[in-house]
Amino acid sequence: METIAVVDFETTGLGPTSGGRATEVAAVLVRQGEVVDSWSSLMNSGTWVPPHIQALTGISNEMLASAPPSADVMAELARFTAGCPLVAHNAAFDRGFWQAEMQRADIAPDPAHEFACTVLLSRRLWPEAGSHSLGALVRFHALSFSGRAHRAMADARVTAELLLKVHREVATRFALDLGGMAVDHALLATLQRTPLKSLRRGLVDHVKTRAPRRTG
Repeated sequence: METIAVVDFETTGLGPTSGGRATEVAAVLVRQGEVVDSWSSLMNSGTWVPPHIQALTGISNEMLASAPPSADVMAELARFTAGCPLVAHNAAFDRGFWQAEMQRADIAPDPAHEFACTVLLSRRLWPEAGSHSLGALVRFHALSFSGRAHRAMADARVTAELLLKVHREVATRFALDLGGMAVDHALLATLQRTPLKSLRRGLVDHVKTRAPRRTG
């Protein structure tokens, strides 16, 4: 019973290597085809949020002034997601902030915290969607969305819904190739790196490597 943590960061707008900092983070836990828990927090890193980012996210400098320190938030995030592989939409962005903020908080890496990306998976499974932004995929798949876009919990929840859509699509489209094997995070991590024309071959190869060997 694998539990996957879907995460989303809101930030000051710049990347972590350019001085950007996280302002909010959310994590949604998915297990056996459903959301089982969720958590989010604003986080005060002592940085200034520019006006255009405040307008985009609705997160103001005044809100962050009373938020818990970033290090405390990241420690709680590490506890909440302990042992869980991770998923994010445009995971390269969230991975960068995850690693930078965890390092700033002096939190040791969790070996389970490997990212899979719903942007990459969507490109493999639904190339006809055209745009693979979160908003575009919400419309393409008619996903339910509540809350404000560009707030961490709202985006994490709809990304979790997209992840469940990915799980169902892989399980249905490749049922014969899976041979009863569950669609897990390791399989998704393989598929996201597999060219579209080789998707079935990549899945079959993955299943072969994971299948138990017979002895005797």
